[in-house]
Amino acid sequence: MIDFQEGTVLYFDKPLRWTSFDVVNKVRWHLCRKLGMKRLKVGHAGTLDPLATGVMMVCTGRMTKRIDELQAQTKEYVATLRLGATTPSFDLEHDIDATYPTEHITREQVEQVLQQFTGRIEQIPPAYSACKIDGKRAYDLARRGKDVPLKPKVLVIDEIELLDCNLAPKTADSSSFPSITIRVVCSKGTYIRALARDIGLALHSGAHLTALRRTRVGDIRVEQCQQIDDFIKSFTI
Repeated sequence: MIDFQEGTVLYFDKPLRWTSFDVVNKVRWHLCRKLGMKRLKVGHAGTLDPLATGVMMVCTGRMTKRIDELQAQTKEYVATLRLGATTPSFDLEHDIDATYPTEHITREQVEQVLQQFTGRIEQIPPAYSACKIDGKRAYDLARRGKDVPLKPKVLVIDEIELLDCNLAPKTADSSSFPSITIRVVCSKGTYIRALARDIGLALHSGAHLTALRRTRVGDIRVEQCQQIDDFIKSFTI
C-alpha cells in the first residue's frame, strides 16, 4: 500500500487545457476523499502550460521536499511551430497579431537555424509567463497591458532535431501557414514558446507554437505515465 503521507511521486500525462494546478488539485481532492483526510501536501515538479500535454510529476507528502531536485532534471519536448505569424503569448492562447514572409525559408535554412540554439544560450522568458517582477507574476502584468521588462536567463539546450518540415506557401486568406515539428532536449527553465519566437526571428520571419508535448523528464517517458481519469477509476486504498 502506498503511504501518501510519507510521500510518493505520481507520473501523469497532463491533459490538454488543464493547468498544472488543475492536476494537483484533482489529485489532492481525490486522495483526501479516499484517505478521509482534511489536508495532504501535494505539489507538481515542473509547470506545463494549459495548451501543452505530457509528463507531469506530482509529489505527495514528504516527497514535496524533493520538488526542486526533481524539476531540475533534463526534459524532452516535441513542438510544432507555425511559421510566418506571431501571437502575444507565442502560442494559441492569443490570436495572431502579425504575419511575415515565409517564401524565402528552406529546409536547409531551418536546419542551420536550429543548430544555433544548441548549447548554452540566453533566453528572454515570455511576457505571458509565471516569472515574477517585483513580486507580481509577469502574466498578470501582461494581461493588464503593463510593460513586462524580463531579463535574459541562461539555459542549456542539449539537442534540437527537425522531425517534420512543411514549407507549403500560405493560402490567399492566410488560413494556412508553413510549419515545422521539432524535438528539443533541454534544461530546467527553458520556455519552448520563447524558443519558437526566437526561431522565427532567426528565420527572418515569425513563429509561434501550435502544439507542445513533454515527452520525457529525466528517465520517465510519457509512455510510462498514467491518465488522470484512469488513476481516479483504478485507485484503491
